[in-house]
Amino acid sequence: MPSAAEINLLSLPEDQRDVIADLLREHAELLAANAALTAETTDLKRIVQRLEHLVAELNHVVHGKKSEKLSEDDRQLAFEDLETAIAEVETQIDDRATESEAPRRKVAPAQRNRGNLPADLPRIEQVVEPDSLECPCGCGQMHRIGEDRTERLDIVPAQLRVLATIRPKYACRMCTDGVTQAPAPAALIEAGLPTEGAIAHVLVSKYADHLPLYRQSQILARSGVSIHRSTLADWIGVAGFHLRPVVDRLSEHLKRSTKLFMDETTAPVLDPGRGRTKTGYLWALARDDRGWGDDDPPGVVFFYAPDRSGQNAEQFLRGFDGTLQLDGYTGYNRLTRPSRKGGDPIRVAHCWAHARRKMKEVFDRDGSEIAAEGLRRIAEFYAVEADIRGIEPGQRLSARRSRTAPLVAAFGDWLHQQRLRVSAKSRLGEKLAYIHRHWDGLQTFLHDGRVEIDSNSVENLIRPIALNRKNALFAGHDEGGKAWGRIASLIETAKINGVEPFAYLKATLEAIANGHPQSAIDDLLPWNYKPSS
Repeated sequence: MPSAAEINLLSLPEDQRDVIADLLREHAELLAANAALTAETTDLKRIVQRLEHLVAELNHVVHGKKSEKLSEDDRQLAFEDLETAIAEVETQIDDRATESEAPRRKVAPAQRNRGNLPADLPRIEQVVEPDSLECPCGCGQMHRIGEDRTERLDIVPAQLRVLATIRPKYACRMCTDGVTQAPAPAALIEAGLPTEGAIAHVLVSKYADHLPLYRQSQILARSGVSIHRSTLADWIGVAGFHLRPVVDRLSEHLKRSTKLFMDETTAPVLDPGRGRTKTGYLWALARDDRGWGDDDPPGVVFFYAPDRSGQNAEQFLRGFDGTLQLDGYTGYNRLTRPSRKGGDPIRVAHCWAHARRKMKEVFDRDGSEIAAEGLRRIAEFYAVEADIRGIEPGQRLSARRSRTAPLVAAFGDWLHQQRLRVSAKSRLGEKLAYIHRHWDGLQTFLHDGRVEIDSNSVENLIRPIALNRKNALFAGHDEGGKAWGRIASLIETAKINGVEPFAYLKATLEAIANGHPQSAIDDLLPWNYKPSS
């Protein structure tokens, strides 16, 4: 159809001009609408391509080859960034739907955990009234018949405030017998800057939220408070000293148990003499008997040592006689000898998760059918454990004897046969030899219903140590490693008992500052903390 520029309406009969003009306007509107739809289609194609790319990235993170897979922590970071990008695209789509006048099919919202708002959070009510309560038809003022209530989470950044303590002085006008004044409130750091709440905040930020002190110093500076990280370190040192008796008491409680977990993880420490870091170790001693419903609260203590020598484990376990669940590290072998220092020979329960990991490494690398068969057999043990978790030890032991023991015996026969077939120097042969070497300890759980099939409990407890190591890079000194272990012991024990670490540490430091008696130190253990109203 010719454009309006090509048609001279004046040359047309007068009775046809209006019809032709309407047709030309309609044609122009259709062209404009077509151009808009083309642009929208292009945008939608771009959105679809981006979504497809993000889905592919998520699949790669979850299902990629082991050599390309991220660590658990890095994977969480990847999920965060990818989910952020997906939310951005979804918002873009919603925004386009809002702007469009054409009706669109309603899409069900994504089924995500949107969080919840606990009933004990303080609530600020904002009532939004209509501009007028007069009835539109003029019959008077309207009456309230109900309401719609929506709740949103609001966050106020950490508020810094100054706690000013004023102690009035009083004297008699009639005599000169002296001045009366109330004593100064007790403080953990006498005449110091921080309250116990400020110290607890620094402790939790560093050892629970993994914020190094220099970053905390920067955050404070943005609020106008200049505190050097060395000052923050002094606060931690004072707190660590005063909290030491609580951690020692926590250790005593754990070592009175008949069964514990133990593991160790690296803790890089600055070596000033050589201008670089050296590798220290944090040894975790943990109790977690929730798997069979025991009443003893779970807990963990971290001990720092400059090396991984088995003598450290022997030293840390002085006073403990019982069953120890651990991995296959040879440094623990001295604990089972009659010559063990600090107690009787310890009974060892080795970890089937480590045995399974050995098989998984070979299968992922080589696709070995033997490794696949080993994994299948071990999965049968874990299926039984899933059925009996949480029941009392006697029932667990009975189920293991009837259901698991035959499976383990068959696994032992299978293991012997495969070791005869496979070269001991091969990768698979080495993994099979590892399982054979720890065979007695791998069967301990069949003879005691309190023993777990693996030591995953303690491995989960030392994961925050790895996060702190990743963020803080290293401790500044061996003494810093000891403080690290001491504070982490209280924070992680509080967490696994459902206690909020900041509230616990603040209350504990305040109690210590006020002269809490040594005879009642058990009241300061994390599982005995009772939040005030």
